Amino acid sequence: MGRFQIVGATVLDGSGRDPEDVTVAVEDGLITEPGGSGERFDATGLTMTPGLIDAHVHLGLSSPIQPQFSFQLSAAEIAADIFATASATLDAGFTTVRDTGGIDGGVVTTIAKGKVRGPRVLSCGPVQCQTGGHGYYGAEWEPTELWNGHHIPGLAALSMMSGNANELRGNVREAFRRGASFLKLCVTGGVVSAHDKLTDTQFTVEEIAVAVQEAAARGTYVTVHAHNNEGIRNAVEAGVRCVEHGTDIDESTAALMAAHDVALVPTFAVVEHLLRDTAEAGLGESIRDRALGVRERMAEALAAAKEAEVRIGLGSDLIGPAQDRRGEELTLRADLETPMEALVAATKTNAEILGLSGEAGVIAPGLQADLVLWNGNPLENPNLFADPANAVVVVQAGRVVKDLR
Repeated sequence: MGRFQIVGATVLDGSGRDPEDVTVAVEDGLITEPGGSGERFDATGLTMTPGLIDAHVHLGLSSPIQPQFSFQLSAAEIAADIFATASATLDAGFTTVRDTGGIDGGVVTTIAKGKVRGPRVLSCGPVQCQTGGHGYYGAEWEPTELWNGHHIPGLAALSMMSGNANELRGNVREAFRRGASFLKLCVTGGVVSAHDKLTDTQFTVEEIAVAVQEAAARGTYVTVHAHNNEGIRNAVEAGVRCVEHGTDIDESTAALMAAHDVALVPTFAVVEHLLRDTAEAGLGESIRDRALGVRERMAEALAAAKEAEVRIGLGSDLIGPAQDRRGEELTLRADLETPMEALVAATKTNAEILGLSGEAGVIAPGLQADLVLWNGNPLENPNLFADPANAVVVVQAGRVVKDLR
């Protein structure tokens, strides 16, 4: 990959420190100490950040949702949509993502081999759901046992259904066999659901603990889709390490999460998108009604979690074909916190949540050279994050994968 030095940029290193005008050197895919030989890359007037990390993506839901799960789309079209989203994710400045359900292991390895453009992907494989719970998108009268027929081995597999703890144990082992590097369970109802309410809890503490046990046996962790406090408390009691969404987290639940070092990944962009246009994602208008009020409650939950000093990452949760403006999540979070806090959540904190501390998330010698050069200063104008055109240069593992200069 050779050696080069980026000079002239204002550097936001992801740690939360004030911007600095420093030279950043890259050699053999890693950030190294500046100086010595190598091509000089003039970035005067641009702002450098670490490559962004999205801790909640669904690459496997890149097609219109209902057509995808009613056999109206070919495997070829679904694959094309997945790879287009992966490419757009990189162009938006995201060099690492955690896929929280929808892709099967072949997508991860195909991107890693460089056969298609895309970020580094960590994946849970199919989401683990209770029978008839959130994550089941079969037609109303489709028998549960036919659901696995929607899986496309190596490409797309949204969820697996479990009726009891033994079935869950078998399903999580199958997810690991397919290449999962962590597990995700749905422990409450969801916004994009057909068979439940946001107030429902799903899986018992004992069932969730089975997944935690199986994850621990492989040196990894469980995260949970959860909106209500009872479901979150069940999951914390069972030993999970992370909560996705957390819409109704109150003061006592936030304190419980902090005491057990359970992280939170709020997801605002998906709610904005669903309120704007559910049809765009290939979903019915009833989903919009379910999303009403979620944004405001999630903002209150974020404030409660911050007050309790919960570790808070960042995830967009975008679904359907319109996943090109992933950085809107940082813009939305900047409105609720500060632009710097949004950036740190999307870099340093997300790296910690994903188990990538010391590899990615900050600009420092010895870490992977994942870097973005922005057209302007996103601390002064966080709207820059939302438009991929403002990510002028993207460097992934020391390779320039986008350059609009």
